[in-house]
Amino acid sequence: MPRTFAALIALLVTIPATGQNAAILDDRISELVAKHEAEILEFRHYVHQNPELGNREHETAKRVAAHLTALGMEVRTGIAHTGVVGILKGGKPGRTIAVRADMDALPVIEDTDLPFKSTIRTTYNGQEVGVMHACGHDVHTAVQYGVASILAEMRDEIPGTVVFIFQPAEEGPPQGEEGGADLMVREGVFDDPKPEAVFGLHTLAGMPVGEVGFTSGPALAAVDQFRATVRGVQTHGAQPQQGVDPIVMASQVVLALQTIVSRNVHPLEPAVVTVGMFHSGERFNIIPAEVKLEGTVRTYDPDVRDLIERRMNEILGGITSAGGGSYLLDYERGTPATINDTELTAQMAPSLRAVVGTDRVQEIQPTMGGEDFAYFALEVPGFFYRLGIHKEGSVIGPHHSPTFRADDASVSVGMRVMANVLMDYLLANAP
Repeated sequence: MPRTFAALIALLVTIPATGQNAAILDDRISELVAKHEAEILEFRHYVHQNPELGNREHETAKRVAAHLTALGMEVRTGIAHTGVVGILKGGKPGRTIAVRADMDALPVIEDTDLPFKSTIRTTYNGQEVGVMHACGHDVHTAVQYGVASILAEMRDEIPGTVVFIFQPAEEGPPQGEEGGADLMVREGVFDDPKPEAVFGLHTLAGMPVGEVGFTSGPALAAVDQFRATVRGVQTHGAQPQQGVDPIVMASQVVLALQTIVSRNVHPLEPAVVTVGMFHSGERFNIIPAEVKLEGTVRTYDPDVRDLIERRMNEILGGITSAGGGSYLLDYERGTPATINDTELTAQMAPSLRAVVGTDRVQEIQPTMGGEDFAYFALEVPGFFYRLGIHKEGSVIGPHHSPTFRADDASVSVGMRVMANVLMDYLLANAP
């Protein structure tokens, strides 16, 4: 090559446009992706075949910590139960940034033909369940594992510090436990060193391999959970007049809850109210004493969050009062909305285009899905983008389904893009 890599780095520092920086760096990063690809795919297969639920990612965390240690990083473990942090200090002065990957799987029985499919079973909230990486967190972990290898080889030329965060329990901890990004922040993951920006990615079912997507500003919704108990009076199924039927009242509640979004929320304001669980009864000829409902609320506007909680209480109160029963509502506010910093997004979008091509970068609409990356992005400016995983001609199920699958080729694309994004930011902001 006509220039050494060190000479290219010196040239990059003088180029103000981050997209140009990424284009020049990409040859070197692509070489390192190819060098490490086999090792990273082997790791991805292990993680997929041996998935672990939130706050239980012991073996995954152990392998990640050993890898980061072997790369010469300062490694911290046991953050938010099983979280791992690796600190890579570059050979030149510069900014500090963080990059995050989530490690946890879901209680789903896998139904794919992958040779490394999961057959793991475990107990979750008192029930025996299958365990599967049904949302792509195995890809996230493998991509970041690979980016760590790439940047460790480029350490001498890195102007600044990269904090690698491997997070547990993004899908939520087991009942009665704390966990996830919120707990990592509260336990000081950003305290020393303090990053000035944080980056992350998420797979996207249906987006082709080789493409990436991003949203400027609001990107993923706030995630709330509710548990409601509708109480009546138990009686014989043949004598309903002698009791108060909670199934009838709860059925009316489920239907009425759908009017909150359709009749109380502004038509242009995104919101979802979903009842996902309806449990009651022990026998076909007994009207039970109570019904338990559980579900989720998704919003972007805090005022809409307040409105929905208030209307849920009013609907539950009105229907149960009219029917002669009563209710309890536990409304739990969870992950806030994930908001991409607009300035940081504008700075980094050219990097995405330079790496995969302008025609392979999608600007996508906000989604009602949630992501606890939001807690990191509340602390410092964040940029969270989507990674295509769909191989042409393959059948892929939606996220959180038994048939969800991510193609191996997405891992090398993810490594290449994220390594460029991180280096691009540090070089563009080098002193």
